[in-house]
Amino acid sequence: MLDDGAIILDVRTKAEFASGHVKGSKNIPVQVIQQNISTIKGWNKPIVACCQSGMRSGSATSILKGAGIDCVNGGPWTRVQNALS
Repeated sequence: MLDDGAIILDVRTKAEFASGHVKGSKNIPVQVIQQNISTIKGWNKPIVACCQSGMRSGSATSILKGAGIDCVNGGPWTRVQNALS
């Protein structure tokens, strides 16, 4: 998906995101993901969700898929970062 221009969506808190994240990723905490569905749909790209351990990104992936957005759970943000290296 990343090769096809997917957007990396980090669903951790703003503070967690500020302490380290995948370069170029976007941050929308999982707690407010539902309120941001129209914004995410507007990106018109597949989504790779990530967080600290994979739990919150799993929840976000379920919400996004339920809204018709092409999304996969990338798991921990560090694993996504390593995949890009």
